[in-house]
Amino acid sequence: MKSALYLKSFLIIVLFFIQSCDLKSLRPVSPVRTPKSERTGPPKLPKEVIPHQQQVTKHHENYGLIGSFSTGPQSYVRSLFADGDAIWVGTTEGIIQVDTRTGDPLKTYSMEDGLLSPYVFAINKGPRGQYWFGTNNGGLSLFDGKTWRNYLPSDGLADFWVYGVDFAADGTAWIATWNGVSHFDGTRFKNYNTADGLADRWVYAISVGQDGAIWFGTEGGVSRLDPEGRWKSWRHEDGLGAPNKDRLLKSENTGFGTQVNPKPEGEYDHTHDLSVLDPGGNETYNKNYVFSMAIDREGNSWFGTWGGGASRFDGQAWTNFTTENGLAGNIVYDVTIDPHDGAVWFGTNHGVSRFDGRNWMSIKAKDGLANENVYAVAIDQYRRLWLGEKGGVDVWAPRR
Repeated sequence: MKSALYLKSFLIIVLFFIQSCDLKSLRPVSPVRTPKSERTGPPKLPKEVIPHQQQVTKHHENYGLIGSFSTGPQSYVRSLFADGDAIWVGTTEGIIQVDTRTGDPLKTYSMEDGLLSPYVFAINKGPRGQYWFGTNNGGLSLFDGKTWRNYLPSDGLADFWVYGVDFAADGTAWIATWNGVSHFDGTRFKNYNTADGLADRWVYAISVGQDGAIWFGTEGGVSRLDPEGRWKSWRHEDGLGAPNKDRLLKSENTGFGTQVNPKPEGEYDHTHDLSVLDPGGNETYNKNYVFSMAIDREGNSWFGTWGGGASRFDGQAWTNFTTENGLAGNIVYDVTIDPHDGAVWFGTNHGVSRFDGRNWMSIKAKDGLANENVYAVAIDQYRRLWLGEKGGVDVWAPRR
């Protein structure tokens, strides 16, 4: 409850500020006149909250940093969802709804409002207009704008940990969990696991393909369930992930960011260990481990791996992209398709990258990122780039 109260009282410190870049070189944030904010100036900061910003002496040649806001110094932004004039921000301490036109917070949501866990892994919007939130040990939460409905294993959900949600053409939901996947028709859950054909029970990413096939990214590779009910899986030996050329060590931090430490009284303490480094401070490589995925306009499936870069599967062959090709980092936390032009964005351990099929562009710490680990990426209707990091969100606008 302490974190929830902190979220309510102090968490939203919105500091949208004008950087020292040439404003004339940036696209307008809206095709219409931007509504004037009621805020007359930046709010005073509580002592325990640090601004999620830094002085920047240079800007990226393609994008300018136009704003930043804090979600609390110890919070992580694990998910972002662009929804018209709002961005939904999923953090380890609750949900924030932000007005994309003004940068003002619209509302925050925590356990007091109906969530069973404040740690939000995934956000999506269902065909009936409900918002779906996957949480850490709080199951699946649905919000219709007024009321909350939570689903747990006692309701038929595969697990308490939900990492992703996507929707089939018939409106049913597919849900990625730590104990397989659930298919939900609004009334009943049907669950699938390794005995059915899933590559691994720990599922972190899920997407429904244009042909109706369901794709799953797991700790043990990639699986596909076709419309006829046939399963197929791919692993590193099949082409998933670039080879470990530098012979990096394997990380033992499986269950990324969700370790559970039993307490004497039988309660559970969920830590947020998002380290991808070995004891010596070097990067690690976990073969077959898939963090994220997305399907592009051409039907290619993209997967973000732990150390093997970004992998693209065109239905026949795998192609891997790493820092040698232009990717910012080889640990890829998030993959997002740009709704405006179909380019693919990657949130990595060394910044964010964009690939249009021919050319790469990356924004890194040297360009002004507050934190080089980018866990979530979203593009709003004004083409602005929202990046989720530890401590807050950065907002970038494309230059003309």
